[in-house]
Amino acid sequence: MNSVAKNKSALWLKELRLQFCVASVMPVLIGSALAYKQIGSINYTLAILAVLATVAFQIASNIANDYFDNRSRNDVLNENRTPFSGGSGLLQKGLITPKHTLIASLLFFAIGTILGIAILFITKKPAVLALGLAGLLGGFFYTAPPLKLGYRTAGEIIIALLFGILPVYGAYYIQTGVWDLIPLLPASVVAVLIFLVIFANEFPDFQADKAVNKRTLVVTLGIKKAAMLYKAALFILFFTTYICGAANFNHPHLRGIIIMAAAISMPSTICFMAANPTKLSQKNYTALSKATILLHTIGCIALFIAVLFSKSV
Repeated sequence: MNSVAKNKSALWLKELRLQFCVASVMPVLIGSALAYKQIGSINYTLAILAVLATVAFQIASNIANDYFDNRSRNDVLNENRTPFSGGSGLLQKGLITPKHTLIASLLFFAIGTILGIAILFITKKPAVLALGLAGLLGGFFYTAPPLKLGYRTAGEIIIALLFGILPVYGAYYIQTGVWDLIPLLPASVVAVLIFLVIFANEFPDFQADKAVNKRTLVVTLGIKKAAMLYKAALFILFFTTYICGAANFNHPHLRGIIIMAAAISMPSTICFMAANPTKLSQKNYTALSKATILLHTIGCIALFIAVLFSKSV
């Protein structure tokens, strides 16, 4: 492979942002683990297809966001881009073209759709189609017109649904074939974790988002009030997890959640301290994003382990 091809490959690897795909992998693993504890077995083919489909939709959504945020000039105006927010920056530097970015996004949406069809073919459950459509449309219209959900103070909730509730319940459903309340608390915990990640990453983008009227929670509330809401969500995450885990210690699926509360106590404390409005107003401040991503990763892994080591039905 010549140097030009290597450089192009490196650019596209940067655009794909594979290092953040834990946000799509872990919810599917948690949902699959819940199904395993419920029925005592797991279809590994379905589990792998679910992971790959969710990852494909996340990559497609990330690339689509770069394309449409470039069109709205959101990322063009962003003078405080970080490794966690503000897009990849490759479009603004002219290293990749808008046309190729859009094509790449549609390609990964197509891959995710094909994988979803494979799951539908294996399970023969029509609800799988609804799950796939929710992921496809939600990911694309997060920044794409006319919906532009991320511009309407709805983006954080949409992400919580797409990378929290939906993949946990979806992975559980394709294994068990039933909808019930067993995944509700774990899915809600994952939803709050990813909500916090998206929320934290909005602070560095405040000025650029405000300039193009992208009504994120941070733009809508202002940095000081948004920091207070972030801390409130942090308390809700920690205490709800702890109280529910303690109150349901003998529940076959919730007994181990107290383990998660212990695991997230330290990163939660770091996040709380990092959510300082004065520092969040400063350029190049990434401590909150780093801490929140760490919290999400540790929280999801601890929850996965808690489910696996919980008492079987």
